[in-house]
Amino acid sequence: MGLLSNILYDTIYHSTPIILCVIGGMFAYKANVLNIALEGMMLNGAFVATLVMFFSGSLPLSIFLAVLSTLVYGFIFSILGISYRGNVIVVGLAINLITSAIAGFVMQIMGTANITLQNVNIANYKIHIPLIGKVPLLGSIISGHPPITYLAFIGIACSYVLMYKTRFGIYVRVAGENEDSASSLGIKVNYYKYAAVLIGAFCCALAGVNLSVERLGLYTNDMTAGRGFIAIAAIYCGQGRPVLSSMYAILFGVARALAVNLSIYAGPASGLFDIIPYIIMVAVLAIVSGVKYKNIKERGLGSAM
Repeated sequence: MGLLSNILYDTIYHSTPIILCVIGGMFAYKANVLNIALEGMMLNGAFVATLVMFFSGSLPLSIFLAVLSTLVYGFIFSILGISYRGNVIVVGLAINLITSAIAGFVMQIMGTANITLQNVNIANYKIHIPLIGKVPLLGSIISGHPPITYLAFIGIACSYVLMYKTRFGIYVRVAGENEDSASSLGIKVNYYKYAAVLIGAFCCALAGVNLSVERLGLYTNDMTAGRGFIAIAAIYCGQGRPVLSSMYAILFGVARALAVNLSIYAGPASGLFDIIPYIIMVAVLAIVSGVKYKNIKERGLGSAM
């Protein structure tokens, strides 16, 4: 029971930053913008939040500046990729590389390989829910997470409402499906594409804060470890649908939780379990792609007949 409880708790723990990136990235997906910079945006949020927290000790200020600086990257991505119609893959890769390089440069000046928040006790960020926390098994799984974790799961419902129940979400989807038709209807296509990318930047910044300050109390370069790319995979597997894409994000969180907990019993072979999330990611992508190809092929044969 203890192992099961730990795996389920860690599933929520490891799913949170991926879910936040999924929530943000799916708006760009629906706007027909491939935001491959999710990884770099999340890394920037983690770095800036930890750096500001290290020098100021103020959590609100660190979150504010992490969000603000990540929005700047969102603007740069939008200007180059949307207004000037540059190659979004090249622009995204450049942002991913430059965020890591800037963080490495700053830490080299500081003479350290990691920024450790010795003045922060991450246990203080955990919220113990009064009633649910006393429920056997359920309490140990749901209670005791930091605030952004709960915001991430609430954000799934909010993103669904924003995407499908508001004029903004409809315009984002119309702009992504057919730009010419959207323009003919008077929809400002670039405005909604910018907004979609900036929502992604905002959510990635929160994911970075959760990953560095709330969970570990430190920053080390490239600590995002491909979570932004996993989020992109989840978005494409879920076709940009808030709930389905988030379920894929949770699936990758399950894989990571299994890897962490099972490695405890594996001894010297524990390192092998680190590849579980990536194997599952490749397997899920292959299965989803295979199913899509089969459906397209069947529809094609049907029309030919």
